[in-house]
Amino acid sequence: MNYKIVIHHEPNGGYWAEVPALPGCVSQGDTLSELNANIREAIEGYLDVLREEGRQPELDVEIAEVAV
Repeated sequence: MNYKIVIHHEPNGGYWAEVPALPGCVSQGDTLSELNANIREAIEGYLDVLREEGRQPELDVEIAEVAV
């Protein structure tokens, strides 16, 4: 399954990301490459915990773009 992530640039360097479809699933990295690896690991861990608890991720989350 593919998940969209929101990447934030840290003012002091580095990045952090969140996964809107998985509330509370976040990670960080000094580079985009490191962030990508870290957020992938965070997603896998999040999904493992859901499986252990007998739950599934919410599939009805929709990401939209809004122009202002």
